[in-house]
Amino acid sequence: MNERIDILLSNFLKNSVPAHGLPAVAYNDFEFWEIESETVFTQNWVFVGFVHELKKPGDVVTCSVAGQPLILIKNKLGEINAFHNACRHRCLKLVDEAKNVGTKLRCPYHSWTYNLDGELCATPFFAGEENQVEGFELSKHGLKPVRLAIWHDWIFVNLSADAPAFEEYSAPLIKYFDDINFDQVKPVATLDFGEISTNWKFLMENFIEPYHVQFVHRTTTNQPLKDHHTIVDDVCLGSAVELDEKDKVKGSLSVSSRYLTLFPNFIIGRYFPDQIGVYLNVPVDSGHTHQKRVIYTTEGQTLSKDEVDAMKKLWWDVHKEDHAICERMQLGRASPVAKEGGLLSPYWEDSVRAFQTMIAEAVMKTSKNI
Repeated sequence: MNERIDILLSNFLKNSVPAHGLPAVAYNDFEFWEIESETVFTQNWVFVGFVHELKKPGDVVTCSVAGQPLILIKNKLGEINAFHNACRHRCLKLVDEAKNVGTKLRCPYHSWTYNLDGELCATPFFAGEENQVEGFELSKHGLKPVRLAIWHDWIFVNLSADAPAFEEYSAPLIKYFDDINFDQVKPVATLDFGEISTNWKFLMENFIEPYHVQFVHRTTTNQPLKDHHTIVDDVCLGSAVELDEKDKVKGSLSVSSRYLTLFPNFIIGRYFPDQIGVYLNVPVDSGHTHQKRVIYTTEGQTLSKDEVDAMKKLWWDVHKEDHAICERMQLGRASPVAKEGGLLSPYWEDSVRAFQTMIAEAVMKTSKNI
């Protein structure tokens, strides 16, 4: 690892009161992003997509993890699998957008063909006039699989294939949803925000801490800071707010809520009594992230178009407030003032410190073996 980055992270991990945040290079340095891709996003379970977007056999959704193109595909049995999005012949990116491929996935370059389980079925004219190439076996050249786990509507992958079992890894988060009947949890709307000019970690950190809510969201929420508390529970980090009925304001986000994450990039918000929101944050590079949000009802209710539209507008406005702040956080990292990462509240931002510590430890520990 770059010695400069190593020194900066070592200094970050030293105890100080109040604690410093991650150094600026963690957000604006391309080399740091490359190391992060090979560690944080390779060694852990990474959130990549939604089950409901794959409706029938042959449906394919593309995604990217650590800069690597992947596909999610539903087979004839209704199972979802993940593969590297590259033909085994000349490594062409097989699929460039969500689509249904029918019963076979065919490379557009030389027509190598795979079934919905990733098995290689045909290699037209690969052997010229012969029936086969000596020593070449179709069964050994299927699409390269990626380890996959599904929790209800949410799909995770582990590129290294050596992370703990997902059930074990995600237990600190899942226990917060033991009281939900997930058979009644239904997606009702999707908000695609496109590319945001900020490092992916700023979006995570902003969600984790409650300190900003009464300032940034004063026009869209009514959640006094005093009613919040932070959550630091192993790989589950976030915050929560408890509100009395008298404090709730119709048309704003003034409800009791849980703001929870699963390291590194899964975000799930629970808004009582009947709503869940899940964010998909896809890092593009050190300074850009693609984000979308799916909104769910939790009681199986049917909403009118006006109700859905009102819900979408509220969340669009809330997100845009957050995006503006995160983009300015990114710009601030160009200042020499940000070299040592600024300061963190020991009371309201201990969850942010825990998240940043996991980043630093993953980068420093694993990158030594790269």
